[in-house]
Amino acid sequence: MQIRIGTRSSRLAVWQAEHIQTLLQAGGLTSELVLIETKGDQVLDRSLSKIGSKGVFTQELEDQLRAGSIDIAVHSAKDLPSTLPAELAIIAFTEREPANDVLISRDPTLSLAGGKAFVIGTSSTRRVAMLKHYCPHLSTVDMRGNLQTRLRKLDEGHCDALLLAYAGVHRMGYDDLIVQRLPLDEFTPAVGQGSIAIEAAESLVVDKLAAIRKLTNHEPTEACLLAERAFLARLEGGCSIPSFALAQWNNAETIRLSGGLVSLDGSQLLRETFVGGPHEALALGHALAESILARGGDELLEQIRQYL
Repeated sequence: MQIRIGTRSSRLAVWQAEHIQTLLQAGGLTSELVLIETKGDQVLDRSLSKIGSKGVFTQELEDQLRAGSIDIAVHSAKDLPSTLPAELAIIAFTEREPANDVLISRDPTLSLAGGKAFVIGTSSTRRVAMLKHYCPHLSTVDMRGNLQTRLRKLDEGHCDALLLAYAGVHRMGYDDLIVQRLPLDEFTPAVGQGSIAIEAAESLVVDKLAAIRKLTNHEPTEACLLAERAFLARLEGGCSIPSFALAQWNNAETIRLSGGLVSLDGSQLLRETFVGGPHEALALGHALAESILARGGDELLEQIRQYL
């Protein structure tokens, strides 16, 4: 059984696709990588919100899924839109790595808690808004491109530090540049951060789908991400909306879902927490979203969308 794996061509994306290859190979499946460039890879001189964040890193891969040119597409789970076209579905989520944001720099003395003013490079509206909320003494500069490009810009002096997802930094072997791992209860990550998602067309041969899911899906992670994605779907959020959510196993039987929304200027931060069983994952996400919207999140979303 040969599996054609679609992936973006960045080093991190290829690493993720090769990781899926390894999982498939362990079960006796062979595969090949198909490199596909997305709009998000091509347009680097504008922020994600300015080029249309929904599907900016996924649209071209999804087109190939529909055409049957590839069997599956591999994504960072956090890059997937909150809702997918009817003919496509996520068939697996890999085991999640630590979901923290991390500060990386050549200067090991830098810290968000140190009170020292410095400049942070990031392309995330969520991270910018949270920095304004928790660390108003710090400045940010828009920083797009793959990890290697951002590190080059760091070394060229465009910023003093970068704020990134731990998973990507770790996968690329830059752990030695991490100067601070941010707390999850404050800098709660984007939905899906730390996991790899596998997307397929519903027309994929059933035997292939079942084999891929069996070898790659991590059910405890899947339950958490279903809750998070249900929250994001109710908000109709994308990469440009400064929302956040993280579901974690509370104990052997329940999931704790914490998430919310922060205004672009950081002045307002709404957060709620819900607990329930894994079979209630979708209901947990929906309940969290409804609670945030009822507390003023609906008006906050309207303001955010008008600005973006």
